[in-house]
Amino acid sequence: MPKIKTNRSAAKRFKVTGTGKLKRNKAYRRHILTKKTTKNKRNLRHAVMTDETNVKNMKKITPYLQ
Repeated sequence: MPKIKTNRSAAKRFKVTGTGKLKRNKAYRRHILTKKTTKNKRNLRHAVMTDETNVKNMKKITPYLQ
């Protein structure tokens, strides 16, 4: 059986934690920051775990990330 190609854009966006969960960074922090509050921008800094509804698809397109 041939190897599966990894989706490179997904591989750059997700990291696997020690317990096997997928960690991602939050969106909306690149530009148009003047209208966002300081509190909002501060909360966008922190990484979060990927929602359970998306984990199955993300693991399918990044087979060697586990």
